[in-house]
Amino acid sequence: MSLPVLVAVPGSPEARIVAGWEPLRREVVVVRRCADLAEVLAAAGAGLARVAVLGADLPGADAEAVDALQRHGVGLLVVLPDGDAAGALEHRWRALGARRFAGAGEDPAVLARAAVAAAEAVGHPAAAQEERARSAVPGATAPDGAAPGTTAPGEPEEGAPGGPGRTVAVWGPPGSTGRSTVAVNLAAELAATGAVTVLADLDTRGACVAQLLGLLDDAPGVMAAVRAATEGRLDARTLQRHAAVVLPGLAVLTGSPDPRRWSELRPVGLRRVLEVAAGSADWLVLDLPGGLDDDEGSDRDAAARVALEAADVVLVVGAADPVGLQRWIRTWQRLEEVAPGVPAVAVLSRMRASAVGAPAPRRVAAALHRFAGVADAVLLPEDAAADQAVLAGRALREVAGRSALRRALEQLAQQLEDGVAVPALPPVPGDLAAI
Repeated sequence: MSLPVLVAVPGSPEARIVAGWEPLRREVVVVRRCADLAEVLAAAGAGLARVAVLGADLPGADAEAVDALQRHGVGLLVVLPDGDAAGALEHRWRALGARRFAGAGEDPAVLARAAVAAAEAVGHPAAAQEERARSAVPGATAPDGAAPGTTAPGEPEEGAPGGPGRTVAVWGPPGSTGRSTVAVNLAAELAATGAVTVLADLDTRGACVAQLLGLLDDAPGVMAAVRAATEGRLDARTLQRHAAVVLPGLAVLTGSPDPRRWSELRPVGLRRVLEVAAGSADWLVLDLPGGLDDDEGSDRDAAARVALEAADVVLVVGAADPVGLQRWIRTWQRLEEVAPGVPAVAVLSRMRASAVGAPAPRRVAAALHRFAGVADAVLLPEDAAADQAVLAGRALREVAGRSALRRALEQLAQQLEDGVAVPALPPVPGDLAAI
């Protein structure tokens, strides 16, 4: 059975491709010659084809278009023009997520085999993963059977980030639980160990990292980085331009305090931002909004879900008071649902006897063990030094290096550095209303 193909290649190469495939109708058949990218996506969404052959200079192409083709189960083959521009165009398309390339001057039979390989890669995740590992050196000799424009598996992709750093997502129930305080100061402590650290504010309900560190937030760095990623312009150097260096080894991608701008954190671009950030740093710390909407398709929480999927460890931060503990336990119960298989660390902030009775650490630990089955939690004390740091727009280590809260966060950073093992989530017994 022949492979149905969509073609949108600006200029004369399209006519040559279609004419060259006429004798190969048993292998590939052009079901539509599309005038623009919108028509390609409409036809792909309608299930008319299994692969799209697009010109590298097709106007309007971005990461969301590439992602849409993948979601529709349509493979993508990008046709590169002859000449010096091919290398730059291939680099951009790889940043958008494309993995199969061919030259416009290739023999029609070679182009047909490349289109078939692109369609097969969509249906076989292992093949797609192998493609992501192949390099993008223009003009390199491909191994037998490989698509043009690729080299042997296992070689690094040109322009790709280096070895991935570890990603920490700071999440928890809604409310003022201290998530941002933990994220900011954990990032500062990790940077103090000599690790290159990036802190990204992904709170779509009220970003405040910029305010905590005395930075301007009129041009949020994380949103600029997402726009660059969506357009295929993001690399480590571009990311660095959008980040503010606040301490040696610590760069911050600020978020927007305006909750109406949540839609600018597009999931496809954000995934690329997290990939580049993790590849250019030892640690990536993500400050997330509290909770998640019950509707998994909620667009507002799409950024938080992307971050939780990318995390190597999740810090679940809650407030150590009766209301905060109840909310925290309900959030802990959902963790396996929203971040399956990801190690988690229980963190309770603002621990004080006036809220839970004395001795506060023992009472909080007993409640966590009884109602959540958590034996080892990080307990952060109530400390006026936190207010002092906010007033100064600095990290705790800068203004209150000997404070109890700062020492506790330093120990948390050391635990993460040491790769502390976190047990699997046990069943949650007990009655929440008893807290």
